[in-house]
Amino acid sequence: MAAVAGAALALTLAACTSGPDDDPAPADDASRTVTDGKGASVEVPADPRRIITLSEPTLDGALALGADVVGTTSGRGQGGPPAYLADQATGIPVVATVAGPDIEQILARKPDLILTDGTVSADDAVLGKLADIAPTVYVSKTAADWRTAFTALGEVLGRTAEADQVLAGYDSQVAEVKGKLGEHADDTVSIVRWGSGQPSVLLRELTPSTIVADLGLRRPPAQDREGEGHSQPVSRENLDQLDADWMFFGTLGGPTNPQGGNAGAAAGVAASEKALTSDAVRTPGFTELTAYRNDHVVPVDGSAWASAGGPLAATVILQAVADAMAEPSA
Repeated sequence: MAAVAGAALALTLAACTSGPDDDPAPADDASRTVTDGKGASVEVPADPRRIITLSEPTLDGALALGADVVGTTSGRGQGGPPAYLADQATGIPVVATVAGPDIEQILARKPDLILTDGTVSADDAVLGKLADIAPTVYVSKTAADWRTAFTALGEVLGRTAEADQVLAGYDSQVAEVKGKLGEHADDTVSIVRWGSGQPSVLLRELTPSTIVADLGLRRPPAQDREGEGHSQPVSRENLDQLDADWMFFGTLGGPTNPQGGNAGAAAGVAASEKALTSDAVRTPGFTELTAYRNDHVVPVDGSAWASAGGPLAATVILQAVADAMAEPSA
């Protein structure tokens, strides 16, 4: 669905992914005060030029807004930035994992703003160390709606108009895909993360689930509930909880290594295809699921579908739904 793919470019408004640059930006004393996700007031640069993003959503959102990112986190279960952001994040050094930041590496990047949120480990002691380096903003809490979190990020970066434009582009993409679902418009959709031999399902509060809901698609009963901001494990004896008319099946290649991600882990559609054929279909009962019998199990990029993200992840997710479920054009 080329129109949806092309809209990804519209979401990245003059995206600028600054690579390593050891020279700090010119001094600028202008600043603003923002209220972070914990209710604290933080004085931030009016025009930050050397931003560290310590979570997947803040990286995604900063890139979508064309901000200058000079250090970031590895994606969950990966050795580098989230696989779906590989092109946009080229040249940005990894200075953290979801398990925590590397303070020395962050200090070396000479940031003028540090962004984090509730999707990664960041207790008050860590936040205090980061705040000693540069203004540090805890953008949003665990399980915050991705649109609300992105709007807050736009305010922190002083790019509220740009954020509104990105979200308007998202709404247009949703309307486009929704209008082409045809007979599938009322189908049920299961979102499955398959990792380390353990299936999990994504519940209502996570980014992919909210996007599926925006499309008007329904979730099976076992997945149509709120969780705690992460995937919910499902025992192999209860595989029926994975079933629906359609199953979007993703993997992240394994658990995150706290020392720097899982450098050997594969990510993307190919990794999900491998997990499906080498493990899932060998699990007793999986091939009896309705989605499998109807050839409606869709391997997807787990870095976008099975983790936390923002508007750029949303475009990847919408494209996958369109490719799988939209009716062919006449």
